Order: sequence, then structure tokens, then C-alpha cells
Amino acid sequence: MKSGNAVLSGYGTTIFEVMSRLADQHKAVNLGQGFPDGNGPADLVSAAATYLAEGWNQYPPMPGLAVLRQAVAAHNQRFYGLDVDWARQTLVTSGATEALAACLFGLLEPGDEVVLFQPLYDSYVPIIRRAGAVPRFVSLRAPGWDVDPAELRAAFGPRTKLVLLNNPQNPIGKVWQAEELALLADLVQAHDAIALCDEVYEHLVFDGARHLPLMALPGMADRTLRIGSAGKSFSLTGWKVGYVTGPADLLPPVVKAHQFLTFTTPPNLQHAVALGLSKDDAYFQGLASGMQAGRDRLAAGLREAGFTVLPAAGTYFLTVDLRASGFKALDTEFCQRLTVEAGVAAIPISAFYEVDAPRHLIRFCFCKKPATLDEAVRRLTAWRNLGE
Repeated sequence: MKSGNAVLSGYGTTIFEVMSRLADQHKAVNLGQGFPDGNGPADLVSAAATYLAEGWNQYPPMPGLAVLRQAVAAHNQRFYGLDVDWARQTLVTSGATEALAACLFGLLEPGDEVVLFQPLYDSYVPIIRRAGAVPRFVSLRAPGWDVDPAELRAAFGPRTKLVLLNNPQNPIGKVWQAEELALLADLVQAHDAIALCDEVYEHLVFDGARHLPLMALPGMADRTLRIGSAGKSFSLTGWKVGYVTGPADLLPPVVKAHQFLTFTTPPNLQHAVALGLSKDDAYFQGLASGMQAGRDRLAAGLREAGFTVLPAAGTYFLTVDLRASGFKALDTEFCQRLTVEAGVAAIPISAFYEVDAPRHLIRFCFCKKPATLDEAVRRLTAWRNLGE
């Protein structure tokens, strides 16, 4: 019998699923997969339940409920000063991953080149390759994760169609600085390219900093699409509600791709997310400060347990340098041992690379309750005290 698609058949099970299964098997504290261990804001959960019982449960409009698309446009104006026509410049998707797929399938042609930054979220490259496009990688290197301007310029060429930026960046917690974004914007415009920005962690920026969308820079509003996520902004990762904001002349092929992928998104969840986007500033400030407290709690515990922790300016994640912590094992082997022997699951950073992966870095997530983080630290400390 003939085989399946060669691009997708070549990929194994995602590392998140592998490590989560191993964590379940060994009853480990799962600091690998990035999901909070709470149940999200009670008012949004209640609103979704009420709408499910009393609202419209048939197909909603394919681009999304008007109330949510209007809320997305208002959110762009409120936080970033972006003027967005909700009827022509917004799209609701079934999660940010579907948004990425719709954007990439809708915008790329076979042979187009895409500039993207390692380490990177694992869905990017399979979708790019399945679309027939060619990834061009720029590697950010620990511990600072700075952008090398020469390497960035070299990644652009006559076939560059699109740049994919994750900011704040999973898995390393990098928040791109204004000067880095300015350089990237200059290159995108010089090469008449499109920017696709995965900004699902936009409200998870710490230490008094604020998220700056690439779309807000001069000359970028007409060539940038940006993706947001209710999963990250409201700690509701299971809802899978995403949204795209983009120029009116670039969004139509993305909408067509969405039409043939999932077509629509559960209306009760859209209704609740619209309410969430209208929450007051105190909610979003509390979300960031709560996550920052989790970062600081886990980082302090890891350091006390003898691990070298790299800085994280945003997201859900901390990076540990195994080599600097005194370990010789490679990252994948170490994460497996840690799960089985210490009862704490982490993710190898090499899983987020396509080429030239470092093998001495691992990722822990801190989007957990204090008791969960404390139990993980207790187990790690006990394991190290055994002589590991």
C-alpha cells in the first residue's frame, strides 16, 4: 500500500506528549507541558456554561462571532494603539496552532522561504514544509538569546516571503527588545516580506516591561499578521480559541485556509473569550504578576537545589543549563532520568531545534500553583542530595 505524506510521516510523536505520558506513568510533577493547573477565571467558565445552555449551539459565522472579533479589535487599540477594522481585519480560529496553519497555508507558495528563529515552537516547521516552503533558521544562543544582526541579515534573500516571530518566545522566555524588532522590521520591509507574529504570551511579560508588537512599528501594520490566544491570556489552554489580526488585503487567503481547516470555533467559548478581552487592567496586571511570582518561586527553588537557571523575561518557562549545573548527561536522557528517578518532568530544549541543537539545556514551566512548584523543588532537592 502507498505511504502517507512524506513530510508529516517523518515526524514522531511530539515531545510534550511523550514526556507527559512518562510523567503520568511515574506519577511525576509535570513541569514539562505548558499548561496551568487551575481552571481559569470562574466568571469566564460560568459565562461559557450559561451560553452553552441558553445560547446558539449551531454553526457560528465562519470568521467568528461578531462580538469576539469586535473585542479583538478593541483589544488591539486598548493595549497597542492599533486601529483595526473588526469586520475586515480579524479572524477567530480554533486555537493559535490552527491560526498558524491557516496563515502559513494561506500565504505561502511552494519554494517560498521563511525566516524563523531557533529555538522555536514545534509546529512551525512541519506546517511550513507541508506548504512546500523552505525554512531559513536564525539561531539564538544561550545564555543571552541575543539576535546576531549579521546572521539575521544573511537569512534574508530574494525568495524570502515571510518571517515568523514568536514574541515573547517559547521555550526560552525571551522578550524581544525594541532595537531587535526595529532591525527585523527594516529587513522585512527591505525584502517586501510579510511578518507573521505568534504573540500568544503577549500579557505574560515581567519585571515592569510591556509587550511591543512588531505590527506597531512604523511601516509594519500593512504587512504583519499577529496571533493571540485565549489559552494563554486566560489560562484556558483546553478551550483552543485563537484570533488573528491582519491587513485587509492579506487576511482573505488566511480566512479561506481556516474555512477548509476547522471552519469555525465553539460559539459558547467565543462568547466567553469576548468577555475576557474586556476585563479591566487589574486582571491583566494580576495575570502577569502572578506568573512572575511563579517564575521567581521556581527559579529560587531550582537554584537552591543546585541548578543554574537562565533569565526569563516572559512566557511560562525557565531554562536550566545542565552543563553549568554540573551534569554531563544530554538533555533528552536527563529529562527521562529526572522524570523516572526524581519524579519531576521537564522538556529538552533540543526538541525546539531543527538544526545545530544544543544538548545541555532543559525547560521547566512555572505556570503552576505554589504547592505544585514547591513539591517539584522538594523532589529535585531530595534527588540531588542522593548524589545525582
